[in-house]
Amino acid sequence: METVDGIEWRVSDGLVAYEEALAFMTERAAAIHAGTASECVWLLQHPPLFTAGTSADPSELMNPQGFPVFEAGRGGRYTYHGPGQRVGYLMLNLDKRGRDVRRLVKSLEDWIIATLGDLGIESHRSTGRIGIWVGDGPSEAKIAALGIRVKHWVTLHGFSINVDPDLTHFGGIVPCGISELGVTSIADQGKEMPMSRVDAALKRRFPHFLKNLEDTHQVS
Repeated sequence: METVDGIEWRVSDGLVAYEEALAFMTERAAAIHAGTASECVWLLQHPPLFTAGTSADPSELMNPQGFPVFEAGRGGRYTYHGPGQRVGYLMLNLDKRGRDVRRLVKSLEDWIIATLGDLGIESHRSTGRIGIWVGDGPSEAKIAALGIRVKHWVTLHGFSINVDPDLTHFGGIVPCGISELGVTSIADQGKEMPMSRVDAALKRRFPHFLKNLEDTHQVS
């Protein structure tokens, strides 16, 4: 078992069924809360599907492809997952990391922005909109999504980074409720790279993410 700063670091090469991932997260988070399992980060890819957050609006689901739709239990609206997208699920114990959900979200955004920067992609957060974005003005587009659930101060779900997915699949929903802006990917930005390189960049930046998460003096 590989660990990074004492946290289990799992990477799945094939496509993982959403039901399998959700069951694992739920069981692992309960075990972390009970003190019988270590924290965990799981990097994976899903087959094409849509997930509905707690604020999902049925009018924002068109789904002409007929992809399966799952109730995720996380915050947010509709999100697409599929091959070519790196999904990261975080099972972390906030009970020992400050119990600050705002700091968690900011630290997670900073982690993704730093990772993309290492991969040659300049990105940013956008006031009033969840996720990570590239470009500006009418050309601004979303390259990464965030969706977190916290139960008993243990986190579930996490983030997704568009590495080289089929961007037409996003046309089945209004991604995260934002219709006026597009969706992009690392490949769409002209940077072709294997998923292993994205994983390496995430892993390299992960200790700094933890430091930010645990820094009680960080401005949230």
